[in-house]
Amino acid sequence: MSGQNRSTAVMQRRAKTKEPRPDDSFDAFDYYPTPAWGTRALCEWLEAEGLASPGLQDVWEPACGEGHMAKPLGEFFREVYAADVCARGFGDVDDFLWHSDRRADWIITNPPFRLASQFATTAFDRARFGVAMLVRIAFLEGSDRYNNLFAKLPPSHIVQFAERLPMVKGWVDRNASSATAYTWVVWHKASGSSTRFHWLAPCRKRLERDSDYASSAGKFDASQLSAGEPAA
Repeated sequence: MSGQNRSTAVMQRRAKTKEPRPDDSFDAFDYYPTPAWGTRALCEWLEAEGLASPGLQDVWEPACGEGHMAKPLGEFFREVYAADVCARGFGDVDDFLWHSDRRADWIITNPPFRLASQFATTAFDRARFGVAMLVRIAFLEGSDRYNNLFAKLPPSHIVQFAERLPMVKGWVDRNASSATAYTWVVWHKASGSSTRFHWLAPCRKRLERDSDYASSAGKFDASQLSAGEPAA
């Protein structure tokens, strides 16, 4: 993959636990961390479609949790700014919906489901080139969401996994199964207002790594941490 191993800035994350922690924020903020292969699949697709130039662009992950998405983003993008409203031992503590002075080339995240529409509109305003959000496929339906979001801000691409991306509350589990389907919704500012549908061919076996599920994360060089916000 030509886009890998380019980032100079992802934050160190703490070890994954085997059981959900007794933390109300798991419920309050819909914390379902993303298996790394699902993020790698998006990055490969963005690069193959010519929508992103990962080695030359930065990315903001505003709901980073413990870094499950930020780390693979760092394999592709030049710089990653990771933050979350909850302190989970990774990235900055920052409320994405309240701050308006930061910008990034791309904003890519798995947002809290109940706040996904607000994340989409906020991210579109702050991203220079595009936004990608991982959401339940049910996010695409609903008259209120259509009228308040999609009719006003139609996505340029719906990128659907051909195989299930299983996610569970509170941690990543290689052996998890799920009845919930997820899809990437992409707003690329140069692509116009027409929405196109794409399949992501089966790729889990190729993109998944044992280290994605290690009991303790690989350590990142602290000298390479992002110093605050992406460049203006």
